[in-house]
Amino acid sequence: MQIAQNTVASFDYELTGPDGEVIDKSEPGQPMPYLHGAGNIIPGLESQLEGKAAGDELTAVVQPAEAYGERDERLTQQVPREAFQGVDTLEVGMRFTAESNAGPMPVTITAVDGDTVTVDGNHALAGMVLTFKVKVTEVREATPQEIEHGHVHPAASEEECCDDENCSNK
Repeated sequence: MQIAQNTVASFDYELTGPDGEVIDKSEPGQPMPYLHGAGNIIPGLESQLEGKAAGDELTAVVQPAEAYGERDERLTQQVPREAFQGVDTLEVGMRFTAESNAGPMPVTITAVDGDTVTVDGNHALAGMVLTFKVKVTEVREATPQEIEHGHVHPAASEEECCDDENCSNK
């Protein structure tokens, strides 16, 4: 079976950045499953997996526009330290959710200089060309519940997820 709309594909991967350094990888024996066509993975990788089958291997180079987008410097701002009420220690790398005109937005502290804190709302991988080394391990038809919910359900808990009010896409 080939990867196509409404199939569940599982794959092992290693993700490297422009410098060739490993950013992330799947754990041995724990391939990543996703529902193809539901936007569960970045578009550039999903499009390159289309038509592949179990056992296929590929190197997918994904441009920023098809991954996490280009960096947007408007998402980097300096805010007063008092915006972090109740937090005693602020350090570079800490993550928070900030309220913006578009609603809640995750931000990362990139600098602390006295009473001024610099936060960045860009995804950590924004602006990067990403390279995925992928091996497809399994492809199967999605269940009706997976299609309805828009994500993969672990086989052992299919019934529980469908009855669970906390199912993220129910």
